Amino acid sequence: MFAEYDSYDATGLAELVASGQVTAAELLESALARAEATRETLNAICAPMHGVARERTKEPLSGPFAGVPFLIKDIAQDYAGVATMAGSRAFATRVPEVHAEIVARFLRAGLVIFGKTSTPELALKAVTEPELHGPTRNPWSPDRTPGGSSGGAASAVAAGVVPMAGASDGGGSIRIPASFCGLFGLRPSRGRVPCGPAHGEFWEGASSEHVLTRSVRDSARMLDAISGPDVGAPFDIAPPERPFAAEVGRPTGKLRIGFCTRSPLGTHVDRECVVAVDNAVTLLRELGHEVVPAEPEIDGEALAASFMTLYFGQVAASVAHARQLTGAHEDAFELDTRALALLGRSLAAGEYVTARRRWNDYARALGRFFTQHDLYLTPTVAMPPARIGELALPSAQRAALKVVLAAGLGKALLATGIVGQLARENLMRTPFTQLSNLTGTPSMSVPLHMSPEGLPVGVHFSARFGQEGALIRLAAALEQAAPWQARRPRS
Repeated sequence: MFAEYDSYDATGLAELVASGQVTAAELLESALARAEATRETLNAICAPMHGVARERTKEPLSGPFAGVPFLIKDIAQDYAGVATMAGSRAFATRVPEVHAEIVARFLRAGLVIFGKTSTPELALKAVTEPELHGPTRNPWSPDRTPGGSSGGAASAVAAGVVPMAGASDGGGSIRIPASFCGLFGLRPSRGRVPCGPAHGEFWEGASSEHVLTRSVRDSARMLDAISGPDVGAPFDIAPPERPFAAEVGRPTGKLRIGFCTRSPLGTHVDRECVVAVDNAVTLLRELGHEVVPAEPEIDGEALAASFMTLYFGQVAASVAHARQLTGAHEDAFELDTRALALLGRSLAAGEYVTARRRWNDYARALGRFFTQHDLYLTPTVAMPPARIGELALPSAQRAALKVVLAAGLGKALLATGIVGQLARENLMRTPFTQLSNLTGTPSMSVPLHMSPEGLPVGVHFSARFGQEGALIRLAAALEQAAPWQARRPRS
């Protein structure tokens, strides 16, 4: 056991292992003890891999994070021989035969993987409450959600179980949990991190893989370790000018940053989320940057509808894939998932393609914005984390959905304009993050603010495509000016 385990970031732990001050086995036992201490309270880990991890600590390890304990997300991040359940009963018996490329790169970086973190079914929600595993809780306030879909990862990192954990982001699933749990969350550009070998891209390229961390340098060093195409990848994004780790501490220069606190849906934004941005603006100006009110000329409601069309189609395809792969009956999926799949099956191919083509409009508008500004600043989320169970469907709605499903009324529902209605209802709490996903641009949530209730509140920055370095430089400067690593939840 290593008593100071959770006071170090991953880089610091790797340095201790490299210098012989602690062993990988000691770090692993410390992580396992912390995981056990928080298991009943937080429920962050859905698939322990203790035996695999203990065997790995007996091997010679190399790489930038050699010997550091680590957790992977239970969707897309396949580990050969361990079920990838994706938070669903339908996938509970699916055991991949090969590692996902990102997991292979995690292992080449020297990490010791000892479990998989919980995600909502098929990673579909901004809360992590799958029926299969039960709710995952926020260490800052266990009656609240840590967010989703990387909720288990965020909960484990915030609680000190691991200094960083694997995550992914198709609509905010790295950045939303980062905001709710007081972590740093960077979503890379489209194509920066590969999805192979099972996929060329996730969610039409809207989803990116990376990690949730407590330090900027960990995020930067991990991006160096996992970026670049794999064999057969559909994209080969231009490599950075220098390693991402070299951007930490590098001068930012004077930046022109546009900011906005208005929800793109015209819906309510909580006062603390506005205060978080206002305080960030003050800090940025103190650091010498020009920060001005500005926003890209994008119809936020149209973008949300485009995102929801993607969402419906992807759910339908995932449900069909699961049934083909595992033979699962549709009843193996949660009611919400079945309803979304019905809407996806009811969409005409032309409607889906039309919505997909609109992504170009948003990318062009954001590109024009970046001809006048270096970065775009908004709140990460519009509301504090929901309480556990708060967003569950009421019993009357569940009964109505069962009738709709039994009658197969998907086309009739679409005719009522439900896409726009669901976009507004589903995204009003988190309306800021999808722009980055549909445009493929890098973005990050930075944990600069704490509410009077003692809840973390992140602020969100977006940059031009391929400019993760600009985000890392600024994040490191903010981390130095307003350190957050010493802030820890009581649990």
